[in-house]
Amino acid sequence: METPKSEKFRDSIGTINTEGKRSWVYPKKPSGKYYKYRSYVSYFLLLFLISAPFVKIKGNQFLLFNVLERKFNIFGFPFWPQDFHLLVISMIVGVVFVILFTVVFGRIFCGWICPQTIFLEMVFRKIEYWIDGDRGKQIRLEKQPWNADKIRKRVLKWTIFFIISFIIANVFLAYLIGGDTVISYITGNPLDNIRTLISLTIFTCVFYFIFAWFREQVCIIACPYGRLQGVLLDNKTINVAYDYKRGEGEKGRAKFRKNEDRKEVGKGDCIDCKQCVVVCPTGIDIRNGTQLECVNCTACIDECDHIMESVGYPKGLIRYASENNIAMKKPFEFSARIKGYSAVLFILVGILIGMLFLRNEVEATVLRLPGQLYEHKENNIISNVYTYKIINKTTKDITDVSYKILSHKGKIKLVSNHSFIVPKQGLAEGTLFIEINESALEKDKIKIEIGVFSGEKLIETTITNSLGPRSYR
Repeated sequence: METPKSEKFRDSIGTINTEGKRSWVYPKKPSGKYYKYRSYVSYFLLLFLISAPFVKIKGNQFLLFNVLERKFNIFGFPFWPQDFHLLVISMIVGVVFVILFTVVFGRIFCGWICPQTIFLEMVFRKIEYWIDGDRGKQIRLEKQPWNADKIRKRVLKWTIFFIISFIIANVFLAYLIGGDTVISYITGNPLDNIRTLISLTIFTCVFYFIFAWFREQVCIIACPYGRLQGVLLDNKTINVAYDYKRGEGEKGRAKFRKNEDRKEVGKGDCIDCKQCVVVCPTGIDIRNGTQLECVNCTACIDECDHIMESVGYPKGLIRYASENNIAMKKPFEFSARIKGYSAVLFILVGILIGMLFLRNEVEATVLRLPGQLYEHKENNIISNVYTYKIINKTTKDITDVSYKILSHKGKIKLVSNHSFIVPKQGLAEGTLFIEINESALEKDKIKIEIGVFSGEKLIETTITNSLGPRSYR
């Protein structure tokens, strides 16, 4: 079945031409109310993204995702492998929040918050506008032969792009291995850390490739979030939308004619200037309706409002609106889907907060040494050998650490025969013996509660098993 002419645009993405080749997008430099607001949000987020791996709260890096050493800090809260369930719940909360936000506001995350969009539109494109000029000058420069002017502009732009990509790579690395570590590498001799230098070079090349060449293709082809729109959006979702009822009228779009009564002749308010198309960073025509490529960046809203104002028509031909709002003038309402996602998000956030408050800053495990039986010592003492491990999640050393039995009468003897220190954000491990009188053994295997003390202060408790003679069951 042949695709209707009005739907032909859906047969391929906006950045591919009829020959199947890349159609380079040269968006007009945006301006207007929404672009100003987006700039403020972007500058704040850029400051946050760059500073987050170097800011510390109670000695913990604000954001850290050290996969190799299995250390994670989220908003200053340290997460260890033992806290993996908390990390999973945090990720689920994030996913549900994004889903809820998409159901209500569409792909607004992409246009306002996504690091890819922020770096591309608010950093790299602004540099491009400064060096190459606006849309028309960029197109002419591309067609221009390689003379001294073009070479100068290209070398300058590519050099600046590479330097910024190198800075982004360092920040990205700081999220993975720690801000302090990256600073020590920067201030030290690069040749002392060849592997890190190689990784940094690879990251730099990847970021350079993305922002200098791949660009909007990341949002259209690579990012899975755009694919979620098809299952998350509905007629109640608020998107950047073209009011086709007002714009098309009875006879459709038409060029502007001064002193013409367009309503009388049945023409819509859209004057077919195509400025909403030339300003779009993904090269689409928003008048075709909601599309995969649209990232809700609002550039078309600002441009259309400017055109409407210049010809004396009301603003808002392109605006944030739902399909129901445009077609039936229905206001926004909380649908059953929104209420359901909100309830799930509220429950998950409550669970996460509760688990964070109940989370211990010190975790201890005491396990019997595999393959070892109990030892029957003099004075009817039963001795078992154990390995212990204590994890300190705080930013201070825990000193004078010792073990005591809380549930039974008996003694705990460390191999080192004295108390020890658990370093900050580190662990201590070793071997100990638990000695209990036979008379305290009600059966051949009992559970023992052990307290971990720092001086005289109880900081953690743990449970382990103790074996004894079978005859005492």
